[in-house]
Amino acid sequence: MKNLWISLKITLAMCIVLGVGYVLVLRGVSAVAGPNGGEADVVTLDGQIVGAANVGQSFTDSTHFWGRPSAVNYNGGGSGGSNKATTNPEYLAEVEQRVQDFLAAHPYLSRAEVPAEMVTASGSGLDPDISPRGARVQVRRVAEARGLNPAAVQRIVDSLTQKPWLGLFGTEKVNVLRLNVALEEMCKN
Repeated sequence: MKNLWISLKITLAMCIVLGVGYVLVLRGVSAVAGPNGGEADVVTLDGQIVGAANVGQSFTDSTHFWGRPSAVNYNGGGSGGSNKATTNPEYLAEVEQRVQDFLAAHPYLSRAEVPAEMVTASGSGLDPDISPRGARVQVRRVAEARGLNPAAVQRIVDSLTQKPWLGLFGTEKVNVLRLNVALEEMCKN
C-alpha cells in the first residue's frame, strides 16, 4: 500500500510539472524569443482587427490580390491538404479549372505565365503568403479594377516583399492580407 501512495504522489507531481510547468516554460520562451512577444500577429484596418497575418484568407474580388487556393476552404479548425496524388484525375480537373479561372481573370497572361502556386493548394490549406511573382502577375488586374497606376500597386508589392531570414533561410514572400490592407489604406488617401 505504501508503494501505491508513493506512485500516486509521483504521478501527480509529474502531471503538474509536465502539464503545467512545461507549458509555462514554453510560454516564457515564446514571450522572449518569439515575434510579437509570443502573441498572434494580427492585422488591423481602421482600428479593427481584420485577420491574423499567419493564416490565409479567401480573396476572390478583382480589387484584391488572391492567395493560394485552399483544399479546406480556409478553415483554420480543419487545416490540411486534399491528399490527392498529382496523377489523380479529380485533382487534375480541379487544377485545370483553377488555371482556366485564373486566365479568365488575367487575360493578359499566357498559360505558361500562371504561377503554379496560384492554382495548387498548399499542404495546410492556410498559406498566408505568395511569391513576389504570384503578386506581380496580379498587379495589372488589381490596378485596373481599382483605377490605380500599376506602378503604384507594384511599389506596394515591392515594399511588402519579405526577404529570406538572414538572407539565407526561406524564400521571398508577400503576405496577401497585409498587401490587401495596404491597398485599402492607399485608396482611402
